[in-house]
Amino acid sequence: MNKLWAAALAAGLCAQPVLAKNIVLTNDDGLTSNVKALYEELKAQGHDVIVSVPCTGQSGMGAAVKFIRPLGPLAADCLNGAAKAGDLGAGPMTRAGFGLDWYYVDGTPVMATLYGIDVLAKGRWGKAPDLVLSGPNEGQNVGHIVISSGTVSNVQYAAVRGVPAIALSAGMGTVDNATLANPASKVVAGLTTTLLSALEKAEKGGRMIPRGVTLNVNFPDKLDGAPWVMTQIGSYDVYDAKFVTNLGRSGLPGVAIGPAATTPTSDQKNDESVAIRNAITVSAMQIGYEAPATQRKAVGKVLKDLFSK
Repeated sequence: MNKLWAAALAAGLCAQPVLAKNIVLTNDDGLTSNVKALYEELKAQGHDVIVSVPCTGQSGMGAAVKFIRPLGPLAADCLNGAAKAGDLGAGPMTRAGFGLDWYYVDGTPVMATLYGIDVLAKGRWGKAPDLVLSGPNEGQNVGHIVISSGTVSNVQYAAVRGVPAIALSAGMGTVDNATLANPASKVVAGLTTTLLSALEKAEKGGRMIPRGVTLNVNFPDKLDGAPWVMTQIGSYDVYDAKFVTNLGRSGLPGVAIGPAATTPTSDQKNDESVAIRNAITVSAMQIGYEAPATQRKAVGKVLKDLFSK
């Protein structure tokens, strides 16, 4: 990781307006208080923002895509009335008060992200966006559960296209389906622009985030005075997901998720699943499935006899 970039991230915690950027804002929850607050904060900072989100909540869908399936008219209303039954399968939101920057897709989170990059960004800017922000999610995405996260998969898809991308997740206390105006959402939005200011200090005409890297950023339930810390996904999982034969005493099989059955060890203190209790965590993630060069070399050494045939 670029040392200058890492140092700027650690030091640049005073929120200053960043250079105006073309941003696609997406998530896996649909129209929420969090995405509305972040959109408003980004616009106030001078950015040009397109929102492209799923019609309904799609938590746990990960990188799923409905390939080669045309999207017909909506069978039911989108979350929080973003669009109504009978509206297009993808298009501008029809809820009053949401203008030309707001779009939905009747599909998975990644499909909404691709709609933002391939159709909306190209139509407005004639090119890919400068940045993709995914979230803030309603609920933290920490530990190995990120494999199933649409919030995180969105930034993976963006990054393999060469677009700098950041996954953002906050606590469940940011939910507000009644007014879309949770005060905690505004705090998270302000902290997000603080992060962008820090990254911009290391940009210097280049990239906000080093190529081949994405960020997984999580905000704790208690936001007041929370410090920023550099973490790793690590080996500790705060969530315990497993297949069970009796889900919720229903007598039917399914996948259950609950709190971890173990406590973290001293060497796991820098894992995001541990640090999120009291801090805003920032973890760097590699994109795609490419292993580091040293590990590729090790596999090649093990299989050298096979490869020589």
